[in-house]
Amino acid sequence: MRHTELLYVLALLKAEGIGNVIARKLLSHFENPSDIFSAKAKDLAQIHGIGNFRISALKNKSLLKQAEKELVYMQETAVTPLFISDEAFPNRLRQCSDAPVLLFTSGKMDLNAQKVISIVGTRRMTNYGSGFLKEFIQELVLYNPLIVSGFAYGVDIAAHQFAVQNNLQTVGVLAHGLADIYPKVHKKFIRPISENGGLVTEFFSDVAPDKEHFVRRNRIVAGLADATIVVESADRGGSLITANFAFDYSRDVFAVPGRLNDKFSAGCNHLIKCQKAALLTSVADLVYLLNWEQKKNAPAVQKQLFVELKPDEQTLYDTLYKTGKLQLDDLAIHCDLPVHKTAVLLLELELKGLVLPLPGKFFEAI
Repeated sequence: MRHTELLYVLALLKAEGIGNVIARKLLSHFENPSDIFSAKAKDLAQIHGIGNFRISALKNKSLLKQAEKELVYMQETAVTPLFISDEAFPNRLRQCSDAPVLLFTSGKMDLNAQKVISIVGTRRMTNYGSGFLKEFIQELVLYNPLIVSGFAYGVDIAAHQFAVQNNLQTVGVLAHGLADIYPKVHKKFIRPISENGGLVTEFFSDVAPDKEHFVRRNRIVAGLADATIVVESADRGGSLITANFAFDYSRDVFAVPGRLNDKFSAGCNHLIKCQKAALLTSVADLVYLLNWEQKKNAPAVQKQLFVELKPDEQTLYDTLYKTGKLQLDDLAIHCDLPVHKTAVLLLELELKGLVLPLPGKFFEAI
């Protein structure tokens, strides 16, 4: 994204009442971000959801000054912005309806790594949880996933630490801006994490870690990954919110079971009981359910030569081939087809050896 475009996107996100959904609507309506601010009030009013309050907010002359201040901070601290249409923006997160328009990143990371998992849990991790997590991440080395977590006390920071110890890329998602770190005692982990990963946030640099920001952070933790793993959790807490986000995004959710009377296994056991999470006892469970060994050990599906495709089949295949894996609903939207018809066509393409079904209702071209 060019400097000027970024400036106006920052100004847009600074406007009161302009969240990610409205921002995306405005950015898709106007050719350039700057056009939003030069548009007449009557033209803005024609856009659904843009009432007088938001129109007034967009006319705030201080927005560009606030954006310029943020831009200077980003340049001075080597913060890399990722706009939702950028190639480096995490594709998994982009597929979420409430995806942020802009991410601020610090470090060296590939948010579009082939395998990405999120690991979350209680801030009061027990020896049982710590022992399981340490061994689990050691066994993950063979598959080289990116490990995402929330940089909080307990399971989160342990997941980051064990990832670093095993030379796995890890990313911490923050509930505040990059100008400060919460909790402060975790500042010592920034350098080792940033050497093979880094920090991500949707919040401007001066934003504090308010309570509601942690819920917004949790949706990004879930949206970045193929699967979310809950190691330990009480019957309430942020990790269960993250798991529910992942479930709603049609991503795989796993939970480590515990004894019935253990406080910090109650949340995990409930997720398994309600069939919102698969039971996780080892890396083998994860690998099996995510089909990580499928391409490695299973015989390759042979693509039929000179196969003839119907027009809709060809459209589906071409879309998957160009964009990479997509969920069923997203693919149907891309191809302007009903979901039920898309499902039937995908089955035909699978039988013809052209499409591979993946967990979470994802599909990819072979």
